[in-house]
Amino acid sequence: MAITAFAKRINALGCDYLDAPVSGGEVGAREATLTIMVGGPEKAFALAKPLFELMGKNISLIGDNGAGQTCKVANQIIVALNIEAVAEALLFAASSGADPERVRKALMGGFASSRILEVHGERMTRRTFDPGFRIELHQKDLNLALDGARKLGIALPHTASAQQLFSVCAANGGKAWDHSAMVRALEIMANKTVA
Repeated sequence: MAITAFAKRINALGCDYLDAPVSGGEVGAREATLTIMVGGPEKAFALAKPLFELMGKNISLIGDNGAGQTCKVANQIIVALNIEAVAEALLFAASSGADPERVRKALMGGFASSRILEVHGERMTRRTFDPGFRIELHQKDLNLALDGARKLGIALPHTASAQQLFSVCAANGGKAWDHSAMVRALEIMANKTVA
C-alpha cells in the first residue's frame, strides 16, 4: 500500500501520520546525526520534531505524506550513481597503472571530492565490504525509484544501470555486501580489480 493511501487510512481514524525515512547509516544512528526527511502535516511535524532531534541533526519537512519517502528515494539515486562514478574512476585509474588509493586521495582535494569518494572509495581500495548499508537494501530503494519512474512516465537510465550492477553483485553472492562493493560488478566485467 502506498504511503499516501496508508496515511489517509490513519487520518480517517483521527490521527496524523508522518513518513520519516533517514539517511546517515549505522554511524549516524549511533551518533544521533541522521538526516531525517519528513512527509506529513506541519502541525504533526512540529509535535514530533523534538523526538527527531534525539536521533538526527538535519531534519526537514519536505511536504505532504509521501514526500519524505520521495526525498529518501532521490537520496538513494544520488548515492548509487556516486558510488558507480567512484567505482568507474578508480577502476579506470587502476587499469591505467595508477595507484587507485593515491588517485582517490588526490581527487579529495579537487572538485571531484565527495563523501562517497572519501568513505566508499577507501572501502573499494582497501577491500573492506563489511556492510554499512547492504546492497540488497539499496536494491529495494532503487526498485522504488524505477517503479515510481515507470508510473510517472520518466526515464532514469543511470539508476537502472546502477541497479543492474547491484544485481551482478547479488548474483555473485554479494547481496549482503556493503553497497560500495558495486565496484566488484565492474571488476567482473573488466576482468581487473581496483586493488
